[in-house]
Amino acid sequence: MPKKYIVRLTDAERAALADVVKKLKGSSQKVRRAQILLKADADGPAWTDVKIAEAVGCRTKTVENIRARLVTCGFEVTLNGKCRAHAPRADVLDGEQEAPVIALRLGSPPKGFANWSLRLLAEKVVELEIVEAISHETIRQTLKKSGLTRRKIEYWVIPPKANGEFVGHMEVVLDTYAAPYDCRYPVLNMDEQPIQLLRETRGPIPATKDHPRRIDYEYERAGTASLFMFCEPLAGWRQVRVREHRTKVDWAVEMADLLRGRYARAEKVILVCDNLNTHTIGAFYEAFDPVTARSLVRRLEFRHTPKHGSWLNIAENELSAMTRQCVQGRRFATIEELRAETAAWSEYTNDKQRGVDWQFRIDDARTKLKSLYPKIKT
Repeated sequence: MPKKYIVRLTDAERAALADVVKKLKGSSQKVRRAQILLKADADGPAWTDVKIAEAVGCRTKTVENIRARLVTCGFEVTLNGKCRAHAPRADVLDGEQEAPVIALRLGSPPKGFANWSLRLLAEKVVELEIVEAISHETIRQTLKKSGLTRRKIEYWVIPPKANGEFVGHMEVVLDTYAAPYDCRYPVLNMDEQPIQLLRETRGPIPATKDHPRRIDYEYERAGTASLFMFCEPLAGWRQVRVREHRTKVDWAVEMADLLRGRYARAEKVILVCDNLNTHTIGAFYEAFDPVTARSLVRRLEFRHTPKHGSWLNIAENELSAMTRQCVQGRRFATIEELRAETAAWSEYTNDKQRGVDWQFRIDDARTKLKSLYPKIKT
């Protein structure tokens, strides 16, 4: 029986189809249509429908339909398919209805919940009569367009608005960082953080090629410790000290060791630190006799970071790096073990001589943080 719809391709169409098949351009359906058209070409292979169906793995009726579509609808529609003139169903939420859904997601969750879930949002949208009914999947698709599907609380250092004290201390610290290196007046940053000591109740299982190292969920609390981070940014030096407590005396003893050791020949050490109540001149008088305390204080100059401005302390960045690379995800049963690991990290990092290139200057602060500067009334 002669075919009603005959496939005859031009050279350009034949080249386009060959390119789709060779490079697998588009969907698998598009590639299959291209294969069928090439094999059905009357000026080419001119295969039968049965042979084409067996070769490409489809029904004979599919080959017949593609022949008919080429003749009746044209080459582009046959290869790429026909675009829908209208959506298969109307949108559940229009633009005016999406706005309160987004506002609801950005607001506080219901009492008893830490965050909004998709199902909670769907229930609330119906309760507020924004729509009569809606699924959590529709809520997800709506929020995805605005990037709100996984947004949770973000903890941030929020500076005060138009605060002279803040910008004053900030510019003092930035001036300190901008000064060139001087071994007589080294710039020392320090920060500290507590850490929980944890003891394993069962021995870990070593890693193999089939599974990672396995550690039991259960552990025993073994007390606490305090990490003191000291770093000299321009010299590429840092030191981590571990103590049982972080009192004024602990801090003063650590500072005294540095003033008598690494900085014994320095005329004065410029110390950049936060406003913690243990980082004071009085701490030396609680740890040493007045003569010793005064001799140490004379060689120390404080440059405090502003409140809510801890990001200005380079030691905080070093402490964050050390925590991620050395402490995070590990359990330390004793202070000695923690001290050995942090000392190894410090030694390795110092060997690499990684300095700090602080590029944020006062001019940058006056431009990018303009809102923090008080407005002068004239």
